[in-house]
Amino acid sequence: MPTNEKIIIYQLLPRLFGNRTQHCVHNGTIDQNGCGKMNDINAKALKSLKALGVTHVWYTGIIEHANKTDYSSYHIKPCNPHVVKGNAGSPYAIIDYYDVDPDIAEDVDRRQDEFDRLVVRTHEAGMGVIIDFVPNHVAREYHSDAKPAGVADLGSDDDPNQAFARDNNFYYLPGQPFAPHVDMGQGEERYVENPARATGNDCFYASPGVNDWYETVKLNYGIDYCGGTGCHFKPIPSTWHKMLDILKYWTSRGVDAFRCDMAHMVPVEFWKWAIAQIKAIAPHVFFIAELYDTSLYHRFVNEGGFDYLYNKVTLYDTLFAVTRHHAPASDITRCWQSLPGLDDHMLNFLENHDEVRLASPQFAGDAFRGLPAMVVSATMSRAPFMLYMGQELGEPALDAEGFSGPDGRTTIFDYWAIDTLRRWNHNGAFNTSLLSNSEKTLRDYYKKILTLCNKETALAQGDFFDLMYVNGDTLDTCRQYAFMRHTRGVLLIIAVNFDDKPVKTSIRIPQHAFDLYDIRPGVMSARELTTGVSESRTLSPERSFDIDLKPFGACVWKMRFVTRSSSMNKRKKKSED
Repeated sequence: MPTNEKIIIYQLLPRLFGNRTQHCVHNGTIDQNGCGKMNDINAKALKSLKALGVTHVWYTGIIEHANKTDYSSYHIKPCNPHVVKGNAGSPYAIIDYYDVDPDIAEDVDRRQDEFDRLVVRTHEAGMGVIIDFVPNHVAREYHSDAKPAGVADLGSDDDPNQAFARDNNFYYLPGQPFAPHVDMGQGEERYVENPARATGNDCFYASPGVNDWYETVKLNYGIDYCGGTGCHFKPIPSTWHKMLDILKYWTSRGVDAFRCDMAHMVPVEFWKWAIAQIKAIAPHVFFIAELYDTSLYHRFVNEGGFDYLYNKVTLYDTLFAVTRHHAPASDITRCWQSLPGLDDHMLNFLENHDEVRLASPQFAGDAFRGLPAMVVSATMSRAPFMLYMGQELGEPALDAEGFSGPDGRTTIFDYWAIDTLRRWNHNGAFNTSLLSNSEKTLRDYYKKILTLCNKETALAQGDFFDLMYVNGDTLDTCRQYAFMRHTRGVLLIIAVNFDDKPVKTSIRIPQHAFDLYDIRPGVMSARELTTGVSESRTLSPERSFDIDLKPFGACVWKMRFVTRSSSMNKRKKKSED
């Protein structure tokens, strides 16, 4: 796990990221709406992301997944459209763990090479590569035609007459045909599965609904959900070996990290076993768990071996509520208090493919109203921060793309182009000439904050100190939040304003902070890092620190201080001389 840099992750779907189609058709095919390719993510795009402050790119949808496009001329078996969501399909309905998705290749026959070149380009740009590992479920028609020699396909040795067997890769419902509450087609086109297999969202009956993950099949890691007894982990179940082989395969291809989909739906014992073996091969590789059950956090880090966990139900949900004025800013304090010993293991974010866009009507309604939340999420700890493609441009996700409606999210199921990204792309130039002034301003602000995260050691490696407990009568605790970051000889005072009105206020720095960090009070030079303003400031527990905050604004004041112990040592040495 990296220790010296603060990880900044940029999530993108190649299928959407590089698509330059200007006028997409609702529910359109790949021929109508086009599709972004891995080759669209060129050196200029990667250089621009690196300059934005990004350290790792999460390429979502790399592994081949079920879709409705016919690639039979490339010896790829077409998918039954009745078990595919949307025309492009879900990147989380994997149909071949060992293959690259043909949609995102310019030359389908050379899709593996195109991925390898993308990895090389990303590394040459100074960034790491993250891809999804989807361990809980696969597409209903899973079949690998690209697996290495000697690798057995998932389900190939299963006994479908047993609801559960330790070495079955799937769970079965003997005597029950698959009959979901969605159209499975007619005649030769009908999708038939008999016996039915359990559906990916732990649906252990033959008739999942439209809101279930009916296009997926749950994998069996040795837990008997079918009326038997408990866990069967010894000897190691077949699924464990097959999934470890998949992790080893992508690690050997140069992948630097895995974002593990719905990690809590897979037993922690598997993660402990598998992650340790990957790190023995490639110690730099790190693992991110999509995890929403806070009661499992400590176990997945301390036992399972995960480096980072989604910070969804604590910080994200709180910032969502504070931004919408449904909760006071002081509630942010509860986030770090509820995660003892785990702060550095949380992945902070305000957007990803599952959540509504920050600029959407369902969240902030305007990208600039979301800036205080972004500053807090990016700077309040040493933990990684993640942004989603187009977030830095204020993408509002107002489109109704097809399978996905106008829900404030960017579709993962449809062939589509994103207007903000298409204009930034500018025919492969990846410059700002087609962006509006407000989009340029927003992107510059993101760049300023994200690059500070690694320019300033106090942000990348320093301590966190919450200031709310001594500022209940100086700040509007419903709308402002303040904290400090500290490293040797440097103090950052950070304050944000979630209100639409400017604020002139002051912040108390308690005596405890001066004692904890051995700060000698006095007048010192200070610089506000978002504006570059420099002036002399007094830092003292007896005197408040004045700040001005614009509507939805933030300030980051940096001060270099002299420690009391060093001052005493200098005086002692002078007297001895």
